[in-house]
Amino acid sequence: MSTDQSSYCLLDSGNGRKLERFGAFVLDRPCAQAVWRKSLPARDWSKADAVFIREAGTTGWQFRGAWPEYWLCELAGVLFRLQATDFGHVGVFPEHALGWQKMRSVAAQKTAGKLNILNLFAYSGGATLALAQAGCTVCHLDASPKMVNWGRQNAALNHLEAAPIRWIVDDVQKFLQRELRRGRRYDGVVLDPPSFGRGSKQELFQIDQHILDLLALTRQVLSPHGAFVFFSCHTPGYTPLVLTHLLTQGLPPGNIEAGELTLPAEGNILPVPSGTYAFWQQNPSPGPRR
Repeated sequence: MSTDQSSYCLLDSGNGRKLERFGAFVLDRPCAQAVWRKSLPARDWSKADAVFIREAGTTGWQFRGAWPEYWLCELAGVLFRLQATDFGHVGVFPEHALGWQKMRSVAAQKTAGKLNILNLFAYSGGATLALAQAGCTVCHLDASPKMVNWGRQNAALNHLEAAPIRWIVDDVQKFLQRELRRGRRYDGVVLDPPSFGRGSKQELFQIDQHILDLLALTRQVLSPHGAFVFFSCHTPGYTPLVLTHLLTQGLPPGNIEAGELTLPAEGNILPVPSGTYAFWQQNPSPGPRR
């Protein structure tokens, strides 16, 4: 098990809960997928610094002692400013580190120039900062001004204030339509749509109703030689095969890898499924015939 006290680690899960260390603090939070038994004894769980309760009539955090307004945690080479939110979140989803690593690998292979990446539903900037570290130019878009500001704070923590990042607060579909009219195209697109959400002006987004239109716009904004589309999802029923079918129909012919997102675990600790992903990459152009 990792001994780096500044990083993330899944310590245990089971009985509908997950025990995680985010930097200096251990958190005990609900986890509907963890229907198996806990591996660690109750005394280890009782040492959690904070517990999030979501039961009938009770929702919120219970802290063992004084709690900071924010704290820091490193994940996959990116430093995050974390905060205990009213929803039980902290400002980063560790399962997304898998995608950052895959996209960084593609960026490292593109020696001809920097990739221009569009990160949609970008939250607190994990993918944005991971790609900026890899030398990419990134357009970071989220409908929440608070989350875009949070992303900027994370950029400062990682000494990326001067990195080529555009910070945009907007509705995703309206922004994509404007980008098409402006003639802007991107080498890669990152998509992590919610099951349900609101745009910057309360525009409604429901994945079942809008995902096909969203992918159609994504295809149009992708450059002719686009490198990748990384599509992740936490909506029940959106399995890796569903995401594969959506990208097969919605994007040009390419290679698609799909699977489960999981909270990374070490040793005998059981990994926790936390959504799905599909990773599309452009088929390489055939070389000249000899």
